[in-house]
Amino acid sequence: MASAMSGDIHAGAQIYEPLAASVRAGLAASVADDVSPRHGFSDSAEAVEWLTEMSKRLDRRLPDYRIRLDFLKSVHYEATRAGLDPQVVLALIQVESNFRKYAVSGAGARGYMQVMPFWVGLIGQRGDNLFSLRTNLRFGCVILKHYLELERGDLTRALGRYNGSLGKPTYPNLVYRAVQTSWKYNQRPNPTNS
Repeated sequence: MASAMSGDIHAGAQIYEPLAASVRAGLAASVADDVSPRHGFSDSAEAVEWLTEMSKRLDRRLPDYRIRLDFLKSVHYEATRAGLDPQVVLALIQVESNFRKYAVSGAGARGYMQVMPFWVGLIGQRGDNLFSLRTNLRFGCVILKHYLELERGDLTRALGRYNGSLGKPTYPNLVYRAVQTSWKYNQRPNPTNS
């Protein structure tokens, strides 16, 4: 298997699983919530530090500074909004699409987070565009969080479900490796809190 760094798409086929009406309604509400360009940072210093660091790491993949900044703000917002680690979401995107907005897998998954189109019919609204940055990130993060809850916090199993490869270590290991080699982030301690 070629590395995601070479540009291959490693999207599997998320498997359609019937959802209880209450789960479906909850996911639909999460997806339909306000899609604004806010961010999930606790303060402006944290935002500047994280965005600067991640921007440096992403500059070869997304060379346009404004597009890169909008992308990173959106990833951070959607990840933290869903209760996910933004570094894991960046790693997942690297493995899934290698940061290609219009990536389409052999199974039909679309966009940065390689969301399967059946999710739009299941929890979205007519007209939801999975190639739209915020829509794709919103769906992807909500789906990953759903799988994480379904797997009682087991990220390895949640990643397997996300990729359609539950029980196989290859995909989760690719995501973990991407976190370690490209996206690991240790926030510097705040000197005022020392």
